[in-house]
Amino acid sequence: MENNVKNILLAGVGGQGILLAGEIICKVMMASGYDVKKSEVHGMAQRGGSVTSHVRYGKKVFSPIAGKGDVNILISFEKLETLRYLDFLKPDGLVIINDTELYPPSVNLGEATYPQDIVETVKNHFETVKVVNASDMATRAGNIRAANTAMLGVLSVFIDAIGIDTWKNALRKSFPKRIIKANLDAFDLGRKA
Repeated sequence: MENNVKNILLAGVGGQGILLAGEIICKVMMASGYDVKKSEVHGMAQRGGSVTSHVRYGKKVFSPIAGKGDVNILISFEKLETLRYLDFLKPDGLVIINDTELYPPSVNLGEATYPQDIVETVKNHFETVKVVNASDMATRAGNIRAANTAMLGVLSVFIDAIGIDTWKNALRKSFPKRIIKANLDAFDLGRKA
């Protein structure tokens, strides 16, 4: 059994920047002296399919994938994806939900309906649930594509062992110069959410 290993699961749909967000978390954890392992499932990422990224960090990590019931923090970039991955979360886990709905093909074709009670369902099962509008934060920061960075800002508040400078240095190294400011601004808005 791996001692003191923390597990973060990022879930969403293709195009939301989940893989990049996972990569940034890895940079932050490595810069903080942790052993880090990451695993990604791309699915049909370019077509809006489900995308996940497992990030595991601690003194020594042996496996890149967290098992069901082992995730400390679930970061959901899209509301419906939250429901798909709740069984990975520990009973005392934290759920961060981006209040965004991206309809899957079955809903767009009229074959299914999008659940309207997702947040309430999650809150009925988990004590710590944070719902934010990362798309709005990204727009206010000047780049709608920075919603993933806003979500990282929210996450950073819950991982208080990592200094803010470590997060911001990782962000600066992850984006082209022309969009660094918007991403730093989105991160700051996420921290304040």
